[in-house]
Amino acid sequence: MRPSLHARINGAGPTGALTALALAQAGWRVSLHDPLSPEALQGRERAYAFTHSSRALLERLGLWGELRAQLVPFRRLRLQDLATAHRVIFEPTDLGDADAVGWIGCHQPLMALLLRRLGQHTAIGLALGMEGPVATAEPELADPDLLVAADGPDSPTRRSLGIRQWSHRYAQSCLTVQVEMGGGNDDEAWELLRPEGPFAVLPLGERRFQLVWSAPTARCRQLEALSDPAFLDRLAGALPDELQPEALLARPRSFPVALQLARRLHRGRTVLVGESAHRCHPVGGQGLNLCWRDVAVLHQLAERAARGTLHPRRLGAAYGRRRWPDLLLTLLATDLLVRLFSNRQPLLMPLRSLAFEALSRIGWSRALALRVMTEGPCRLRQTLPAWADGDQQLSPAPALSGHGALPAPSARPE
Repeated sequence: MRPSLHARINGAGPTGALTALALAQAGWRVSLHDPLSPEALQGRERAYAFTHSSRALLERLGLWGELRAQLVPFRRLRLQDLATAHRVIFEPTDLGDADAVGWIGCHQPLMALLLRRLGQHTAIGLALGMEGPVATAEPELADPDLLVAADGPDSPTRRSLGIRQWSHRYAQSCLTVQVEMGGGNDDEAWELLRPEGPFAVLPLGERRFQLVWSAPTARCRQLEALSDPAFLDRLAGALPDELQPEALLARPRSFPVALQLARRLHRGRTVLVGESAHRCHPVGGQGLNLCWRDVAVLHQLAERAARGTLHPRRLGAAYGRRRWPDLLLTLLATDLLVRLFSNRQPLLMPLRSLAFEALSRIGWSRALALRVMTEGPCRLRQTLPAWADGDQQLSPAPALSGHGALPAPSARPE
């Protein structure tokens, strides 16, 4: 094994914090920096959908058992096109012997767990709540072998390196709110494809649900400004009859939605992870899981560097080659879903109906679609042999890995 390697991570949100734990487990010494205090890092009101790719990473890092107790599993996912009235139901049997389609969890318990584990790890130094550069008594931490940018979509680290990005701002915004609801099941999630934009209904347990409502930006602002009774009335009109909103648990908040992709994922000893490198539309709950697949690949490469089988100077290039396919396919897939279903174009209706008919009637197509959503589109090539053998029950796949490709997005550069 090589002498101890050192990494600095800028950004201590869920992705940066998890990266610190992953690198430390791989045998690196880590310093984690963020201008926000631990209290501020935990203070966000939002929920995440966790897929099987995230579960696999959390299991490898020894975090899944403790976090699992804070999560709500959903064993049915209803995908419904409200413009054509087609519906598909995904269940764990579509993933082989899985016990859930996915899990829903809130930000605060997740960050509490990550921060507690960070504080307990002797190989991790924390510099949280500190503005500007932080002096260190250890010279090697001031000149690390690896610098990780996990400082968000407006990443100062990425900008300081002069790395530009492709960017597309959607005409939609997303409005998030937690509500108490009647008629929904605590083990069932919904993805509603509406002409004005996708609408996710995510169970939080005890009749509580997190809603992610995509709509034109002006409409989101109007909804955000409504009184509670008026908002609930509009919400009831947007949901299927089976779902009956009864009370707001927090005020709705809206945020703009964009597709972003950095033109390169590394420069020198610096790598970009999470939203410093990419953002996608929240349809399908891909955002955090895509970020954590970055961490999974970085963890594997960091282990190789610690064993001496990969030179630290080659780590950034290897990371970029392995992440491009997953990033490109996921961003293209989410963008295509939004463009295909956020409209009432008559010429697209037959195609939409055909897609839903295939998912409803053909077991392997439903299994493949769910596998792609839960483990990433790079799983496609590993499930193809099962089709050829006529096996419609696809077995659970191991951890994700991908190999090189070069990006060719057509969005405008930032």
